[in-house]
Amino acid sequence: MMRSTWLLAAALLAPPPRLLAQREDVVGRYDARSYVRNEQDIQRTTWHRTTVHYGKWLTAGAVVTFTLMAAHEHRFSRRDWDELLAICRSADDACARGSDGRYVRTDAELAYQHSLFYDRRANRRLLGAQASLLVTATLFILDLRRGDDGPDNIPFAPLRVTASPAEGRLHVGMRLAF
Repeated sequence: MMRSTWLLAAALLAPPPRLLAQREDVVGRYDARSYVRNEQDIQRTTWHRTTVHYGKWLTAGAVVTFTLMAAHEHRFSRRDWDELLAICRSADDACARGSDGRYVRTDAELAYQHSLFYDRRANRRLLGAQASLLVTATLFILDLRRGDDGPDNIPFAPLRVTASPAEGRLHVGMRLAF
């Protein structure tokens, strides 16, 4: 028992081994020195790349947040609408309307107005989610950087087609990864 406790403590306190990407000879993915020449361009490129790379996740979070908020507001709208339906089913003249188009009963009118209020809020939040989704898609496209072998941030490219000229012929190759 004591030996296993010491082994567990040693394993927890041991420094983790360095990963391949943590070696000093590996150039970082966002090392601005590899992209630009002068210092002013370095600052501009670094700021742009960082803003686009992390901004896409921020706006993706905004899409989820706005959608959840819209669902929350819709629940309130649905609750008040169900209350209005219950009032209307309670009596034949419960949902009678006056000459101005409003419900005669104040509780029915109040339930209707609350339902409209929450429904409008849900619509605005859905519009915010859609706008955030467009910005997110734009930032994802801007973050794609074309290299020799395709974009850096797409880890899985299942189909690769190559063509190379050779002695009056054209060799075409295809690789399909599973």
